[in-house]
Amino acid sequence: MHPRLCYRDFSLRSTTRLRFALNDIICFMMIDTHSHLFSEEFTDDLPEVIDRARQVGVTHIFMPNIDDTTVDAMLRVAARYPGYCYPMLGFHPTSVDGDALPKVRRMKELLTPGHPYIAIGEVGLDLYWDKTWIRQQQQVLDEQVQWALECDLPLVIHCREAFPELFQVLAPYKDTALRGVFHSFTGTADEAAEALGYRNFMLGINGVVTFKKSNLPEVLRAVPLDRLVTETDSPYLAPVPFRGKRNETSYVKRVAVKLAELYETEIGTVEQQTAANALKVFKIPV
Repeated sequence: MHPRLCYRDFSLRSTTRLRFALNDIICFMMIDTHSHLFSEEFTDDLPEVIDRARQVGVTHIFMPNIDDTTVDAMLRVAARYPGYCYPMLGFHPTSVDGDALPKVRRMKELLTPGHPYIAIGEVGLDLYWDKTWIRQQQQVLDEQVQWALECDLPLVIHCREAFPELFQVLAPYKDTALRGVFHSFTGTADEAAEALGYRNFMLGINGVVTFKKSNLPEVLRAVPLDRLVTETDSPYLAPVPFRGKRNETSYVKRVAVKLAELYETEIGTVEQQTAANALKVFKIPV
């Protein structure tokens, strides 16, 4: 599959391009690989949020689930915007408690033939606030890693203050076909190197890369562009100059602009490469 270059206005330049690509549709694409558009923060203006995303050139939005209570709301958004908003299925680590594993196992029953889910996510480990449920978080994560392998779906991983514990769970799967994204990556250079040792994984980069005190720009010096995907994590982690406000998918453009600056390349190159990376991992038909 060709990374598609999509001209949103057919200028003379695009007409010239088409002469040299008679059998290829070349399209510029931009993908938000992580957006919680089904959350209550978007209840009042979701159509406007979608319109703004389309206006800046976003072609796909991937929606990670949170837990068993959010599946229906997520599927309603996916049904409202078919071929644009794509759902995932997963159980977020901050939803894990002593009773989580039976809930997670019941969720697996949704992975029937013909299901709509494009990934297993959002899953992972979060020890930022509390380590009470670390053992249960690891059990739930391991369960969902197995779903990903059984269903040939990518894994979208949340990790906060827990990389050693995360890699402990993932180590047995390092040489398998497991693929996915280390979402909202904000780790150290060493953690980035270890994450990229999982050859079928990308790092998800969002608005954090624009923060003044973020160490991410320095870490990315050693990370090739072909190992990154763009995301927002909306409604959270809005980029500068919107930091502290509600995030939304259209702001993924700010992430792409910052990456173009860091990699000293054109924004179109960033959009094209990160979109190709996302399509490679998620296997979405275009």
